[in-house]
Amino acid sequence: MRYGNSRKASEEIINLNAILNLPKGTEHFLSDIHGEYESFVHILKNASGVIKSKIDMVFENTLPESERKSLATLIYYPEDKLEIIKQNVEDMREWYTLTLHRLIEVCKVSASKYTRSEVRKALPEGFDYIIDELLHTQDYEMDKNEYYRRIVSTIIEIGCADAFIIAMSNLIQRLAIARLHIIGDIFDRGPGAPIIVDTLMKHHSVDIQWGNHDIEWMGASFGSMACIANVIRLSARYDNMNTIEGDYGISIRPLAVFAMEAYAKDDCATFIPRHLDVTEYSKHDEKLISKIHKAITVIQFKLEGQVIMRHPEYKMDDRLLLNNIDYERGVINIDGTEYELKDKYFPTIDPSDPYKLNPDEQEVMERLRTAFMTSERLKTHMRFICDKGAIYNRYNSNLMFHGCIPMTEDGDFEAVGLFGKKLKGKALLDEIDHKVRQGMKVKNGTKEHTDVEDLLWYLWCGSKSPLFGKDKITTFEQYFIDEPLLHVENKDPYYKNVEKRDVCIRILKEFGLQPAMSHIINGHVPVEIKKGQSPIKAGGKLFVIDGGLSKGYQPKTGIAGYTLLFNSHGMILASHEPFESKEKAVRDEIDIHSKTVVLEKAGKRKMVSDTDQGIEIKERIKDLEELLKAYRSGLIKQNSST
Repeated sequence: MRYGNSRKASEEIINLNAILNLPKGTEHFLSDIHGEYESFVHILKNASGVIKSKIDMVFENTLPESERKSLATLIYYPEDKLEIIKQNVEDMREWYTLTLHRLIEVCKVSASKYTRSEVRKALPEGFDYIIDELLHTQDYEMDKNEYYRRIVSTIIEIGCADAFIIAMSNLIQRLAIARLHIIGDIFDRGPGAPIIVDTLMKHHSVDIQWGNHDIEWMGASFGSMACIANVIRLSARYDNMNTIEGDYGISIRPLAVFAMEAYAKDDCATFIPRHLDVTEYSKHDEKLISKIHKAITVIQFKLEGQVIMRHPEYKMDDRLLLNNIDYERGVINIDGTEYELKDKYFPTIDPSDPYKLNPDEQEVMERLRTAFMTSERLKTHMRFICDKGAIYNRYNSNLMFHGCIPMTEDGDFEAVGLFGKKLKGKALLDEIDHKVRQGMKVKNGTKEHTDVEDLLWYLWCGSKSPLFGKDKITTFEQYFIDEPLLHVENKDPYYKNVEKRDVCIRILKEFGLQPAMSHIINGHVPVEIKKGQSPIKAGGKLFVIDGGLSKGYQPKTGIAGYTLLFNSHGMILASHEPFESKEKAVRDEIDIHSKTVVLEKAGKRKMVSDTDQGIEIKERIKDLEELLKAYRSGLIKQNSST
C-alpha cells in the first residue's frame, strides 16, 4: 500500500493541502492553428509572452533590454542560439557563468506556483538532483553564493554547460504553461500540422476540442472516401501535398497518373493552387497540381452525393448539384435559375448517373483509402487527437467547443435528427462524442463502419453539425459559378444569439456550470478586427479566439492569432503580430509582439483549491483522513516497514 501507515498518510495530507494553497497555474487557449507550425511552436516556446514578462520581472532593473531579449531567445531556442553565441563570444566561460545564474533566477520565478514535488516531477532526467538543489537553496543560507559558484563552475569544467542550459530552458518553457487547450482545427491550409501534433504529443498537459478540419482528417484516416477527397483537395488547393506524401507517406501517384490522362486536354485554370512559390515550382508542377486538384474535386462531389443519398436524415439534398447540370450547354439550374459554369469540361461524369465513379476513379480511391488507413504516423496522430480530444470540454469553469450548438432563430436549442432520434443541446454533443469514440472500434468492411465514415464526413460539413455551424458548404459554387451570392454560407443562429448574455448563461447552465464564474470559449469563426469585430462577446461571457493564426486569414483579421490566458489573477487576451520565421527569431532575436488586454480580474487570487484539480485533491484528502482515522483507531493494521 502506498500509504501503509499513519506517517505516510499524514505526510500526503500535508503535501496535498500545500498544493491547494498555491496559486493556480496558467492555462493557455489556442484555436484554428491550421498547420502554421512555426508560429504555433514559437507561441508555446515564449508562452504567449509570459516567459519574457518573467525575465523582465527579475532583471528589469539590472539588465538592459537587449540582454533580456537575448536571454529570452536563448530560452526559446537554446540549441540554435548556443551555436550563434559560440561564434561571437570570446570568453565562453564568463558567458556560461552569467547565463547559468540568470537561468536559475528565471526558473525560480517560473517554479514559484508549484510545490517542490511538482517541480521535481518536471525536472529533466540527468540534471534533476542538481537543478532541484539550485532552485530550492534559500537566500538566507550564508554560503549560498559559494555553493552556487562551485556548482556552476563544475558544470562548465566538465563540459556540461550546453546540456544544462538546454535542460533549464526546456524546464522554464514547461513551467510557464500549466495546461494547454486547443480549441480545434489543427489541420489544413498550412504545411505543418504533423509537426504540431508531434509537439502536442510531447506536451505534459493538453486537451483538444475537435474542429471540423480535425474530424475531416480523422474521417480520412478511418477510411471515408469523401473525407479523403476533401483532404487531398484542400492540400492541392493550398499547394501543400507534402503533408500527405512527405509527412504521412501516402503516395498520390495513382491520382496524379489518372489526372494527367483524364484531364490531358484541360488547362484546369480554375484549379491553379493558391500560394504557389514560383521559385520552388516549375510550370510543369503547377499544371500537375492543377490537374490533381480538379480530378479530386470532381471525385469529391460524386462521393459526397453518394453519402447524402445514403442518409436522407442529413437533409443535404441541396448539395446534390451534379444532376442539375446541362453538360452539353455548360449550365446549371439552381432553384429555377440557370447559371453558366466557369469550367465546362467533365470527361469523367456520366450525365445519366453523375454520382457514380468511373472504373479508373474507383480504383484510384480504393488505393488511396488503403494508403490513408495504413499510414502508421497518421493512425498514431489521429488516435492521439481522438484520445486527447472531445467535441467539448469543461475545465475550471470554462466551456470550450470549436464551433457551435445548433440553435433556432429564437435562441432555443435546435432538435437535430441524427441516429434515429431528435437531440439538442448537451445531449446532441454527448451523443455525437459517444458515436465517434465507439465508431473508432468498429470493424472495417461492415455497414456500421460505413455509417461511421459518413458521420465523420457529416461532422466536417453537415448543415447541423456543431463543428461546421453553417447552413451549407458552397464548395461547388465557389469553384464553378461566378455569382458571389451563391458562395454565401449562412451561419447557424447560434452565432447571432450567443451575442446575448442571457443565451450564454442558458448554455452554461445546460452544461452544468455556474454562470457567474464561467465562460464559453469558441474558435472557428475568424474575428475581423479590421471591421470592428471584438473577440469579447455577451458582456464577457463568450470569448472567440480565432484571430488568424492561419496566414490566409490574416488580411481579414488584421492580426496573427490570439492566445487566451487564464492565471491566478484573471483572464488575459494576447493578440499576436505575424511571426516572420524561426531563423529571424534566433538570429535577430525577433519575438512575436503581443498586445495584452485584461478581460477579467479576479477579486481574490485564484488558488489551486478553486480549480477542478482542487476538487479532486479535496476528495483525496477526505479519503486519506478516513484512512488516518482507521490507522489510529486500530481498524487497519499499519505497515511499520514503509
